[in-house]
Amino acid sequence: MLEMRPDCERCGADLPADEYGAFICSMECSFCAECADELDERCPNCKGELSDRPVRVGAVLAKYPASTLRKFQP
Repeated sequence: MLEMRPDCERCGADLPADEYGAFICSMECSFCAECADELDERCPNCKGELSDRPVRVGAVLAKYPASTLRKFQP
């Protein structure tokens, strides 16, 4: 199950689990759409591909909440 990190690791933008617009690599690094575009859809950490992160909604989100641990380091 994906960790569903709550923020962009590059700029700190909020990435709610129930909204589209987040990008993720195979190591679960998470970025907003703007940063993913600027990174040419390549993760700066592992060099892997950044793909659209699926959303988690409703009862599934309630049962399996997203992470609250923020990764952004200013």
